[in-house]
Amino acid sequence: MKTKLDRIAKDTNLFLKKFIDKQNNSKLIPAMKYGLFPGGKKIRSKILIDAGSLLTIDYKTLIAIGAAVECIHAYSLIHDDLPCMDNDKIRRGKPSTHIKFGESTAVLAGNSLLTMAFEILACPSLQISEKTKVNLIKKLSECSGHLGIAGGQYLDLSYEKKKISKSKIIEMEIKKTGKLFSFCCAAPAIIKKKNVKEIKFFENIGSDIGLLFQIADDLIDFKGSSKIAGKKTGKDQKKGKATLISLLGYMNAIKYCDRIILKTNKNLKRYSSNSKNIKETLNYILHRKK
Repeated sequence: MKTKLDRIAKDTNLFLKKFIDKQNNSKLIPAMKYGLFPGGKKIRSKILIDAGSLLTIDYKTLIAIGAAVECIHAYSLIHDDLPCMDNDKIRRGKPSTHIKFGESTAVLAGNSLLTMAFEILACPSLQISEKTKVNLIKKLSECSGHLGIAGGQYLDLSYEKKKISKSKIIEMEIKKTGKLFSFCCAAPAIIKKKNVKEIKFFENIGSDIGLLFQIADDLIDFKGSSKIAGKKTGKDQKKGKATLISLLGYMNAIKYCDRIILKTNKNLKRYSSNSKNIKETLNYILHRKK
């Protein structure tokens, strides 16, 4: 699993470095690169490639789309760390972007990475039809804005120190984290011009995987090591964050994750042996330490 992730990370980072190097230079690029590289584990890109393998999509095409996803993810982390949001000073084992470059530069660097994601999808070098590019851009926009990451972050902040129902916590975590995973699973189906029902099938799988990822992330925060995680742990409880762990308890949250994995594996039965990679990734997500 680590070998596969390392290869995807290497190929994605190489794509992004080449893409940025072709851009006209600006004062924001150092902060953009700082927030983007080395860029974590590339789990989202791995899920995208796993889903793409179910539908036999070209690897280079998936790497390019994954690079766009990683730009969105990096933007969200830069903004998430800001003092007006979660106020985190450490990210991926180094000072957060706003600590290194200042708050205003961090905001602008995050905004620039957000827009660069759509520039990647619109690029002529991406060998898919213009209509498919438009559909991908539309779907990624939905997953990134008020219906996705931004909306989920708003709910996350507004739910602090309040008693929140299970359904509302799940809704918040699917928006905050699950929506980007849903894009990763839906993108190959969009490229293959699948019907609306089939695209929704892959979106739902992605939402479940994203929910699994968020709960696993919360488990790390609850019991994990700050040194291993590369970020401060124990924050959720101190801030009174609404999580499934705070509502259900640690062990019940793990059981809930197991049910998500069982449900996802059942839904993927139609792809039989082709779903081996995505099943492997699900287990990795739950048992990771960072």
